Order: sequence, then C-alpha cells, then structure tokens
Amino acid sequence: MSTTTTVKPDHVPAESKPTLDAFTKNIGFTPNMMATFAQSPIAFNAWATLLGSLSKALDVKTRDSIGLAVSEVNGCNYCLTVHSFTAEHMAKLPADEIILARKGHATDPKRDAAVQFARKVIETRGKVSDADLKTVRDAGHTDANIMEIISLVAMYSLTNFFNNVFDPEKDFPAVAPAGSI
Repeated sequence: MSTTTTVKPDHVPAESKPTLDAFTKNIGFTPNMMATFAQSPIAFNAWATLLGSLSKALDVKTRDSIGLAVSEVNGCNYCLTVHSFTAEHMAKLPADEIILARKGHATDPKRDAAVQFARKVIETRGKVSDADLKTVRDAGHTDANIMEIISLVAMYSLTNFFNNVFDPEKDFPAVAPAGSI
C-alpha cells in the first residue's frame, strides 16, 4: 500500500513538469514512481540528471543487470519489476539472465565481474577488498568503469530507498519474490 499520494501528471509542480513529460513521452505512460517522485522538483530533477548521465555508462545489459542485483539486495520490489521489464524488453536479456542478475551474476564474464562488484559495493557499503578491485579490473574494467559501476549502485539505491519508503503502486508486471528465484 502506498504511503504517499501519487499525484496526477497534470498536478505535479511546474518545475518537475518538463522532466516528467519527457519521461512520459519516452516511455509511453507515466510510471507511478515518477509521478510520486515529481512532487519534489529538486530531488526528481537531480535523479533525472543522474539517470541521463549514467545512461551512457557501460552497456545497457550491464546497467540493467546492476540495477537488478542492487534492487534485489535492497529488497525493492518496485524496482525489480521495472528492471525485469526493461532488461527483457530493452536490453533483450532472456529470463534466465534476469534471474542470474538478481543473484549478482551474468553469463558474460565482463558483465559478471561488474555485477558481482556492484553487489559487493552495496553489501559492504563500499568497503570492497583489494581482491574485489583486482577481479573487476582483471575482467577488463578500467577505473573509470569502476567509478561508473559505483555511481550506478548509488543511483539504483536512491530509487530503491525512495520506493521502499513510499511504496508506489506497481505498474509493471510482477516478478517472483526473492526467496523463489
């Protein structure tokens, strides 16, 4: 049950409207999370800017896999539904890869290293070991890539925490609970 009001897109603050309208046009509808988040133009526009910048990081399969892994660790069911949908329809990840990503892995070795590292970052609150850094570097990731992975972990955690607090109504297809994957 939602713990805040999801405002109608035409009732969001004026400072949020252009950003929300752009998402709505791009996606084809207004997700409840975004309509809820848009109540704070400062937070919503900051997140949208970060999302836009990080959409150029790594590749879409790796980004979505990291989103799934982080959302699983943070227990964010809303984000798991969104990332499962986008991983399938945009990143073209098969169902078994989506489940693997939720568990912190991937079949591609370079993506697997990135997803495992992302999971380590969230589980250790950034206190990864030298061995963790060596593993992700040995897989072919540069320090710039590692900074992007950390930034993606932070961005996905932001929306995870937002959705865990406000629990907007889910508007993407439901996914299996963590215990059943």
